[in-house]
Amino acid sequence: MTLLSKQFPGDSAHSFQPSQIVCLEHDSSRLYAEVVQVAEQRRVCWVRPLALVTGDLAIAQSALPELYDLRQGSDLLLPIALFRVAIDTEIMPVIAHLYAENTAIASKTGQTNHQHLSRFVRQVCIAHRSLFAASS
Repeated sequence: MTLLSKQFPGDSAHSFQPSQIVCLEHDSSRLYAEVVQVAEQRRVCWVRPLALVTGDLAIAQSALPELYDLRQGSDLLLPIALFRVAIDTEIMPVIAHLYAENTAIASKTGQTNHQHLSRFVRQVCIAHRSLFAASS
């Protein structure tokens, strides 16, 4: 694999760098992940999931979105066009929740968290079939 050094024609993706935090949005869910490496020729990004946030942030403050800790799970290899750079102001609250002690997310089991990730990835695959066909 080689690191991405330029944008692909027609891609809106940035030149992602290792350790950069990216976001994959689908419906009202967002997957935040750390870039491990980008395979330029295949147009895919190898990422290490950090958290899956489900729910709309625009909803009243009393209805907080759900946050699933994915730090102990498997890496993903997905089309780079699905990702965007995560904005500091959106990722900092997520990181704070992940590293806070005695939070509600600590009580959720890893299996449940990864079931949510699996369901999310399946939905993304179905919604963006053409990107997956192009990267294989």
